[in-house]
Amino acid sequence: MSGAYAIHRRQSHEGGPDMTKVALSGADGQLGQFLRRCLLAQGIALRSAGLQPLEPLHPEEDLTHGDLRDPDVVDRLLQGVDVLIHMAGTSVERPLPEIVQNNLFALHEVYEGARRHRLKRVVFASSNHAVGMHKTNERLTLDCDYRPDGLYGLSKMWGEGLARLYWDKHGIESICVRIGSALERPTEFRHLSTWFGFEDLLRFINCCIKTPNVGFITAWGVSNNSRSYWTPTGCEALGYRPMQNSEEFASDIMRQQNPLDVVGQRYQGGSFAAFDYTPRDQRPRGC
Repeated sequence: MSGAYAIHRRQSHEGGPDMTKVALSGADGQLGQFLRRCLLAQGIALRSAGLQPLEPLHPEEDLTHGDLRDPDVVDRLLQGVDVLIHMAGTSVERPLPEIVQNNLFALHEVYEGARRHRLKRVVFASSNHAVGMHKTNERLTLDCDYRPDGLYGLSKMWGEGLARLYWDKHGIESICVRIGSALERPTEFRHLSTWFGFEDLLRFINCCIKTPNVGFITAWGVSNNSRSYWTPTGCEALGYRPMQNSEEFASDIMRQQNPLDVVGQRYQGGSFAAFDYTPRDQRPRGC
């Protein structure tokens, strides 16, 4: 396969030629739908992919679909692409076989496809749940210990390791973004610490697309929240500086009852940490 790219030329919203071809997997998901609309509106040369066929949102939008465990589907997704924004996969706690298929096997196929097509960069949607068993009174830096709060978080820990492997051995850049609570606005107490506003999400993704050379980066996917669990909230290597702050919504949220139980309130992963949690009095003696 030739290493030359047939990159679709379009005019960027800044008026100059934009030579970057971007693929978006998981374009049918909540965040994928938002990013798809915004990136197309910005004039990004975008290939959108979902599990099932998508209806085009723009005459020049490039569409594909299928199961990413299939190398042929991955090849259709990545042919001629520079940057993949990988939002596909299981995004909630599910039984292990589903997690393994969608978040391990499929991700491995994606990185093998990136290797075949000499893809420059993958933006990997990791998760705060890779470190969700840290307590809420901790302030975490990016070099904190992995403490997954479930099988989903465990899969994201593995995904970050895979991304590191493919940078070190194959030169494929990766930005692993540990996404917090990506919502239009925060709605509950935990979100005051974990909110990733949509304006900041789009700002972050644009940095991921446009920054010339990144190597391997792990970053917090979070806004500039006064109560953030994670520091630094920005990412200097990408030029990402979040602007939104959940504190704007704090007075309304603080009047509401916290929906999390006592375990969910203790750990940063919230309800993910509380799910299938063995109480202290039911654990082996001495634990």
